[in-house]
Amino acid sequence: MPLMRTGNLRVLPALLALMALPGCLGLGGSKAPASLLGLTATEMPKAGTTASGKSSDMVLVMEPEADRRLSTVRIPVQVNDTQIAYLKDVQWVERPARMFTHLLAETLRARTGRLVLEEGQTAGAPGVRLSGQLVEMGYDARTGSVVVRFDALRTSATGEVITRRFEAVVPNVAPKPAEVGPALNTAANDVASQVADWLGN
Repeated sequence: MPLMRTGNLRVLPALLALMALPGCLGLGGSKAPASLLGLTATEMPKAGTTASGKSSDMVLVMEPEADRRLSTVRIPVQVNDTQIAYLKDVQWVERPARMFTHLLAETLRARTGRLVLEEGQTAGAPGVRLSGQLVEMGYDARTGSVVVRFDALRTSATGEVITRRFEAVVPNVAPKPAEVGPALNTAANDVASQVADWLGN
């Protein structure tokens, strides 16, 4: 499915998006979801691949912060500028910020070849600490798209701090778990690849 950056995003009338949503949104409840979604890295080191180096060369990936919309296993749907609902009959297997951390670390290992550890695996002061905020990972009913947006915070061993926003949008997605799940995985992998290229510079 093709990716579309924000600058090229064709905004569809909100009314058309809302007409497709009845029966697809929910406000919660205790009923078990019909399906569970996860994130899978499309780039990862091959089995047997090793990485070593000094701690000063290491990249430490921290779990990004997230607001309350994304601090849940439900998938948010931006209905309009102020209203948020959740996609029915589906949920993440764990918090999206945690899954994105794993995906990002795997992508960094595959694309940079550097020693990459995740939070809790530290072995000395890292050369680069990657943290930030997961701003968006959900469905936008106004545009019929899924959006993943990550504000990265890169801190060097000397204390230099650089921030950058990364985003990927997959358009033309119906508000159904069978379409939203793969589209979110595609967008998350695209963002992780962008971050890896940034760290490689």
